[in-house]
Amino acid sequence: MAKKTPASPTAAPAPTTLPTASSPWAACTRVVGAFSFSRFQAIVGTLAGIASVVGATFSLVEFVRGSNTGELVAIVRTAGSRGSVTDAKIEVLTTQNAIVATLTPDATGRATQALKEGTYVVHVSHPRCAAEVRRIQVLARQTTEFTANLRAGSSSPIERAVTDGVGAVKRALRF
Repeated sequence: MAKKTPASPTAAPAPTTLPTASSPWAACTRVVGAFSFSRFQAIVGTLAGIASVVGATFSLVEFVRGSNTGELVAIVRTAGSRGSVTDAKIEVLTTQNAIVATLTPDATGRATQALKEGTYVVHVSHPRCAAEVRRIQVLARQTTEFTANLRAGSSSPIERAVTDGVGAVKRALRF
């Protein structure tokens, strides 16, 4: 009779084979199964830390560099009617009368311009209206908005002087 020898404890177990991926779902399951939850948390935490450092660096650079520009918003309307004037001419000048920008309002009567911080003179004119001149202060990182209400009449100083002079003579002579 043949003796049976007991299996040795050092014998290698039979190799197990993974089933072949027969569908995309099986492939995803195998890939996801290779990652543990703690490894996933570590990856997400690292990415969040990188995003925080990049955001803080960007904010610091913007703060150190500083922005010395503000925005001018000019709204041009006809006096008394709230209607917008689209074909007006808006000139932005320095206090020494150097032209910085010439703007034309859009369909709503608004015009915008980024300007360096400082004091400016804004001259709004239209051929059929009296001109309006304003002194404005633009502050860094702020919007300065003003509304120009144009009144019917001439913007020519000569024509206004003649009209005012004729009106004064009429009043003096009681015409």
